[in-house]
Amino acid sequence: MFGAFIKEKRLLADLSLREFCRQLGEDASNWSKIEREKLMPPRDEKKLEKIAYILKIQKNTEDWQKMVDWAYIDSGSIPHYVQSDKEIMKALPIFFRTIESVKPSYDELKELVENLKKEEPLAKVPNAPCY
Repeated sequence: MFGAFIKEKRLLADLSLREFCRQLGEDASNWSKIEREKLMPPRDEKKLEKIAYILKIQKNTEDWQKMVDWAYIDSGSIPHYVQSDKEIMKALPIFFRTIESVKPSYDELKELVENLKKEEPLAKVPNAPCY
């Protein structure tokens, strides 16, 4: 997801792979592997900010959030804003089992419903990505 997203943005910016990598300070052959999703993307915020600057992606926009989320997800990590929310972290095991078709227990479902009842809608949560 990250690699395809960056490649799309790079092509829209009319940047060749070599020119993009020159500005980024990266080896083109290694970056090509990132775009083809053969190598994990960077997660370092400074590196992501530099990529965003080159591709004219403004911070705190939908494209910025996609780029950051996909960098974490494609590298097998949980985004920092998710890790910092204790309630979301408690619900993640249920979520992962559910998407793997493992039925959650009655108590887990009850707790999830109670948490959903007391939470604000996602659209009102600050810094929540909206795709």
